[in-house]
Amino acid sequence: MPIETQGVVALAKGQPVSLETVVVPEPGPGEARVEIQACGVCHTDLHYREGGISDDFPFLLGHEAAGIVESVGPGVTEVAPGDFVILNWRAVCGQCRACRRGRPWYCFDTHNAKQKMTLADGTPLSPALGIGAFLKHTLVAAGQCTKVDPSAPAMVAGLLGCGVMAGLGAALNTGGVTRGDAVAVFGCGGVGNAAIAGAALAGATTIIGVDVDVRKLAWAQDFGATHVVNSRESDPVAAIRALTSGFGADVVVEAVGLPEVYKQAFYARDLAGTVVLTGVPRPEMRLELPFLDVFGRGGALKSSWYGDCLPARDFPTMIDLYLQGRLPLQKFVTETGDLGDVEEAFHKMERGEVLRSVILV
Repeated sequence: MPIETQGVVALAKGQPVSLETVVVPEPGPGEARVEIQACGVCHTDLHYREGGISDDFPFLLGHEAAGIVESVGPGVTEVAPGDFVILNWRAVCGQCRACRRGRPWYCFDTHNAKQKMTLADGTPLSPALGIGAFLKHTLVAAGQCTKVDPSAPAMVAGLLGCGVMAGLGAALNTGGVTRGDAVAVFGCGGVGNAAIAGAALAGATTIIGVDVDVRKLAWAQDFGATHVVNSRESDPVAAIRALTSGFGADVVVEAVGLPEVYKQAFYARDLAGTVVLTGVPRPEMRLELPFLDVFGRGGALKSSWYGDCLPARDFPTMIDLYLQGRLPLQKFVTETGDLGDVEEAFHKMERGEVLRSVILV
C-alpha cells in the first residue's frame, strides 16, 4: 500500500526548499521501493531548485543515496527486500544500440519508475534524476538499485550515486589513467577531488590539483595530489608544464565547466594527451579554440557523463576498494544533517565550505 512520508521539495524556481508530505506508491512491475538511509547534497539538486535543468516543478530533490530495499514489484529479480543498495540514475535498458554493441555505460534509453510519487493533494512530483531521495522511502526502477556490500556505511556508499563516481570515472574510465601517468585536475571540489583519488588509485605518479581556493587545494593534497597550483597566483598551464618536464600532463580533467578553464586544460596537456570534461557548462556558453591547434596537438577531447560508469560493475568494486582501505570515500563527508538542513547545505556548498553534506534520513 502507499506510504506517506516527509520529503524535501522545490515547489517553485529559485525558492527555498520545503518539507512536504509525499505519497510513495507500492512498487509496480519492474519497480522497487527503497528505505533511504543517507543522501548526499549535490550541485545537481541545487540546479533543479534554480530551474537550471527543467521547469517541471515541483521537484522531489535528492539522488545521491543508499538504503535498504523495502519491497519490490512483480518481475523484479535483480534485488530483493533487505538488500543494501546504492541508487543510480542510469538503469541501462540492455536493448539500445549502445547496449547491443557492448557499451552499456553509454545506454541511450535508461529508465526510471513508471509510477509517479505525488504530494498529498495528488500533484505529481518530478524526482531529481529520476530518483528523489530526500525522504524516508522512494520509488525507483529496480535497475536503479545496485547491490553492494552492506558493511559500508550508507553515508559513504551513497556518494557513489553521483558526484564521487563522476570524478572517479572521469579519471579511471573516460581518461584511462594508468600507472606512471601525469594527471592535472582543474577544480578541486567533490568531483575534482574524486578524479584525484581515482588517479592516485590508478598509479599516476604526478597528480596536480588546480584551484583558486586554498582550502580546496588542501583537500586535493589529502586525496593524493602530489602538487597543487593556485591559479589566482600563477599561470596554471605554465605551472603544469614546469612540473612535467616541459611537456604537459597525459590526462587533464576539467571539473569546473567554464570555457576559459577548458582552454587552460587544453593547453596544459602533452601532445597526444587527453582532456576530459566533467564540469557541466551552462547552455549559453561557447568555446573557441584555434582549429589548427585542435588538429596539431592530437590526442583526445572527451566528455565524461557520470564517469562513463556502469553501476553494476563499478559500484561494488569501489565499495570493495573502500573497505580494503584503498579508496578514502569517508574523506568526502564534511558534515551530516537531517532533512531540515538541506537548504542551509545548499548555501554552504555555494560558499565552497563543504565537499559533501550528507543527509541522514
